Amino acid sequence: MDFTRQTIGVIGSGSWATAMIKMLDDNGVEKSVHWWVRNGETADYIRTYRHNPNYLSAITVKIPKRHIHTDIRTVISHASIVVLNTPAAFLKDALKDVQPGMLQGKIVVSAIKGIVPDENQIVGDYLQEQYGIPIDKIAVIGGPCHAEEVSLEKLSYLTVASQNTDVAALVASLIATRYIKTNVSDDIYGTEYAAVLKNIYAVAGGICHGVGFGDNFQAVLVSNAVREMAYFVDTVHPIARDIKESAYLGDLLVTAYSQFSRNRTFGNMIGKGYSVKSAQLEMNMVAEGYYASACIQQICIKHGIDLPICNAVYNVLYGHQSPAVEMKLLAEKLT
Repeated sequence: MDFTRQTIGVIGSGSWATAMIKMLDDNGVEKSVHWWVRNGETADYIRTYRHNPNYLSAITVKIPKRHIHTDIRTVISHASIVVLNTPAAFLKDALKDVQPGMLQGKIVVSAIKGIVPDENQIVGDYLQEQYGIPIDKIAVIGGPCHAEEVSLEKLSYLTVASQNTDVAALVASLIATRYIKTNVSDDIYGTEYAAVLKNIYAVAGGICHGVGFGDNFQAVLVSNAVREMAYFVDTVHPIARDIKESAYLGDLLVTAYSQFSRNRTFGNMIGKGYSVKSAQLEMNMVAEGYYASACIQQICIKHGIDLPICNAVYNVLYGHQSPAVEMKLLAEKLT
């Protein structure tokens, strides 16, 4: 496929969406990009000053001013490739004005590392069921890549997964730059589930740090998290995969340890005694691991899967158990 003939619609205006705009800008396809920005004042600001006032404001936006829209239907109508880049918890609201027919024949890419609440579905499954999008027209972007480091043009790696490897290769060609290296995979389910789970494990790591555990324990926690992740994805979607690849293990490591990890930050605040609501308000950013925790719990019950780390996080966030007590109980189960 010739990427120069593609038009791209980016849905969302947070930090990762803004980083995505930068990747596309820097790859020289900015004139083919349309951007949906929900808030009218934010859209006007970006058109005038060429920066997102709320997220990654150091990034200069190169796409034409007329390609920044507040009507999502306009963006989708222009696009042959639609990149979804909102928090999973807000995806349904973002798409509320979009009819299934509007997405037919388009490639739909999820850059969302979360599960759609209520339905307890990864984004790929949600798009198939709610919008009738064929699986071979869906791609997922994953891998160890924080938006903040994209804005600084730090060397980063992303994996694009689709059961249609031609689609994955096309999307990968659109986001590859001198500082973004891309890989292609056909493991769309494993890539997406791993991206969901790593957020929960990062919350766990933050909670442990908040209650006073050190680096030695964090290493044990992450080692056990890798095994849990492998067990889960091999149970819900059993195919041959190497959990040590960057789309799985790499993404887990950067989310568990990085200073930019909002999930780790959220967990750290919970461990220090913040309520969930207080932590969310102070961060003013979405920690996907909070919503994912409840969804993964339901999926585990359905499949009869026992994940001690995910259970502990769920007990703290939704069962209102003491973070210190719950992490000490978890410590007895880890090896």
